[in-house]
Amino acid sequence: MITEAVCGVPWPAWRGLTMVDMTATAARRVLLAAPRGYCAGVDRAVIAVEKALEQYGAPIYVRHEIVHNKYVVQTLEKKGAIFVDVTAEVPEGSIVMFSAHGVAPTVHEEAAERKLATIDATCPLVTKVHKEAVRFAKEDYDILLIGHEGHEEVIGTSGEAPDHITLVDGPEDVANVSVRDESKVVWLSQTTLSVDETMETVDALKQKFPNLLSPPSDDICYATQNRQIAVKKLAEDAQLVIVVGSKNSSNSIRMVEVALDAGAPAAHLVDFADEIDEAWLEGVTTVGLTSGASVPDVLVDGVLEWLAERGYGDVETVKTADESITFSLPKELRRDLRAEAARLSGK
Repeated sequence: MITEAVCGVPWPAWRGLTMVDMTATAARRVLLAAPRGYCAGVDRAVIAVEKALEQYGAPIYVRHEIVHNKYVVQTLEKKGAIFVDVTAEVPEGSIVMFSAHGVAPTVHEEAAERKLATIDATCPLVTKVHKEAVRFAKEDYDILLIGHEGHEEVIGTSGEAPDHITLVDGPEDVANVSVRDESKVVWLSQTTLSVDETMETVDALKQKFPNLLSPPSDDICYATQNRQIAVKKLAEDAQLVIVVGSKNSSNSIRMVEVALDAGAPAAHLVDFADEIDEAWLEGVTTVGLTSGASVPDVLVDGVLEWLAERGYGDVETVKTADESITFSLPKELRRDLRAEAARLSGK
């Protein structure tokens, strides 16, 4: 005869109970990833829009979404930011800001032609990849850019050296890659990719091109790597992993994939708490919660409140790294803000 307890309910009380009933009686908890949410580049870009609105007033035009997060974009729109897809949508003589994902040199030229005042909020880590592309192109290397076709960052980086860059969209693309000189080939990458998938692609490229040169430093940003390491840790114990982030956010999508690859039975991406399906909680005692690098913590707080209302009030932080990196505001804003401060102080 079976006499052991199930989900903390002693025999014979659990006889006839459904899994939902038993989950309701078990200890339920949330494992909250740290680090999560805003990275230094996103924080800088969002603050840059807010400071520009304070300094110059609305509207401030932003070419593409400043970061890939629905809530952030909607919040900035309410404050007076106008997001456009192409430079031609910005009225001549206006102020335009370039997003954290960066733009190609042709976009800077278009802005100059329209006499636009520009603020470049490109993440410094993306700028680093741009500079690497320019350098290797000058040395006449074939550059294999690992990334996702159509992503704004990839478009911007490719525009730095269009005659030298070939996009490699995952390991399955490697068979189609050809170069002019196998002794002069280097790989670079989009900053928001899955580390594991990127290295799988690099390994495949090295098998085809044994002399493949690596970038002088890692192109995948520290925040992307840290958040993927954290979500792997969550996946060890959570039956469900919830990633807060938008569906056009590359790093958020990768976190869902990483969670599943690391063994999480289920993982889902949501923008807001009300997108969570209560059916996901069936049989779940431990929920892992994290967020993409463009997600403000207010959205994570909303998910925590939603889970607490359903019995998941015990929250345990799972810390895998410390982050202390910060980036200064774009130089255009620093210059004007200093001038404004000097004017107000009478200096």
